[in-house]
Order: sequence, then C-alpha cells, then structure tokens
Amino acid sequence: MPESPSPTWNSTPRASMTCSPKRLVVASRGPNSEHPTVNAGAATGLRLAGVQTLALTRRSVITEWRQLGNVIPGIVFPLLLATVYTHQFTRAILLPGFPVVDSFLDFVLPASLVQSVSFGATEAGTELARDIENGFFDRLRASPCKRLPLLLGRLCGAVVVAAAKGILIIAIFLMFGTEIAGGPAAAVVLVAAAVLLVIAIGGLGQVLAILTGSQEAVNATFPLVFTSIFMSSAFFPTNLMSGWFREVAEANPVTWIIDPVRRLILEGWSWSDVGQALAVPLVISAVTVTMAVVALNRKLSSS
Repeated sequence: MPESPSPTWNSTPRASMTCSPKRLVVASRGPNSEHPTVNAGAATGLRLAGVQTLALTRRSVITEWRQLGNVIPGIVFPLLLATVYTHQFTRAILLPGFPVVDSFLDFVLPASLVQSVSFGATEAGTELARDIENGFFDRLRASPCKRLPLLLGRLCGAVVVAAAKGILIIAIFLMFGTEIAGGPAAAVVLVAAAVLLVIAIGGLGQVLAILTGSQEAVNATFPLVFTSIFMSSAFFPTNLMSGWFREVAEANPVTWIIDPVRRLILEGWSWSDVGQALAVPLVISAVTVTMAVVALNRKLSSS
C-alpha cells in the first residue's frame, strides 16, 4: 500500500495578516504565495519582530502625518520663543560668566530643539493608551504579534518624527546665522541626544498607558516635561543663577543633557561632552523602556 503523506505544518496556506495604518496582521502564507512567508524555515523570530516593529512604526508615522495640527505647534512655538528671548536677552550675553556667543540664538539652540521634540515625546504612550481604549491593542494580542513590537513600534514612530523636527529646527537656526563650532558631527549628536530623550519620555508614557489605559493620564505628564525644561539651564546658564532655582537646575537631568550639547555648539568638538550628552538620556531611556516592558509582561500574564 502506498504511504499516505504525513501532514506538515505549512502544508496548507494560512490566512495572512499584513500591517497597515488600520490593522496589523502577521502570519505565514504557503510556499506558492506571492508574499514572503513567515515561518520557522523562512524567517527567524527576530526578523519577524523586526517586520512587525517596522509595520507599527509606519502606522505611527502615518498617524502623525495625518494630524499635522499636533506636530506644527512643536515646531512653531520653540522658534517663536527663541525669537522673543533673543531680543529680550541681547544684553544678557554681556554678563560676566555668560558663555561667549555672537548671539543669544547660538545659546538657545539646544533648548529650542529639546522643546520641539518634547511636544511629541509623550505620543508613544498616548498612541498605546488610545489603542487600549479602542480595542486595537486586544486585537494585536489575539494575533501572532510579538510583545516587544507592541512597544517599539510606537517608540520608533516617535523617534522618526523627533529626528525630522530636530533636523528642521537646526536648519532654520543655521539659516538665521547660528554657527555650530563642533561642525556637522555636533549637529548629529544634538539630534541623537534629543531622540534619546524622546525615547526616555515615551517609555515613561507607555508605562502609564499600560497601567491606566487612559490617554488623559499619559497627557498629564506633558506639563511636567515642559516645566522641567524651564527649570534647567535651557535658557540661562546655571552659574549665573542663585538660590533654590540654581540647585534645582543643577540637579535637573535636562541640564545634564543640554550643557554638554551647548558646549559642542559654542566651543567645538569634545569626546567627553559627546559621551555625557548621549549617556545621560541613554541611561534614562534604558530605565523607562525596561519599566514599560515589565509592565507589559505583567499585564499580558495577568490577563
């Protein structure tokens, strides 16, 4: 008697799921499908997670593009504030102890960039909370989507938007005469530090989104983020401050990021400044993203 063929895992094509701005579907197709297969033989779990992350990143970026009304204020407001401060603090740059600058515009560039990206920094958490509220998150959990892309997709989307805003802010400052002593490499470090700060804030927002499932709870962190910028050395050097305000500014992590970046802009390239500018937001990012992963694992394990 002829042997009957033994069934194999991929002997029958399965329903496919592709990522789009409206839905995320991930599964494998049969060997004769026109689309790439996603199974143990064709792709590793890491590759699958990467594909899912890219799909969710694309969804996040498209969502931002469709809501330019939420993005534009994050560009216009810091530029207007920089213009006002440049005229108000014309004489402040002559104070003893103030960094040597040709214009206050040179001094305020890091602050304007951090301000700009902070407007969308909580969006990664807000999007996650929105997905939890409207049930999209539950549909992702029911699909073969891995856990990490659920977080990374939103964070990467926020990173793309923040990098674009950072490049635009720097370009506008350069058009109005700002000079970066550290050259193009210093500009890259400035954008990278801002992006890492967005990841740090976005990770915290995702923790709140997972714990509360509320967009309002996530958005409530924005005033805290925005206030921390003004309570730092963003708009005035700490050595010219006094009293409790100086103590708060010197202990503010935003100051630890802005000061080395500012030295790269005003004084020139320094590896120690590069290390500090990137290490501080990187450590904070690692902490907040780890907290988000732990919170997600607990939520999925308990449900």
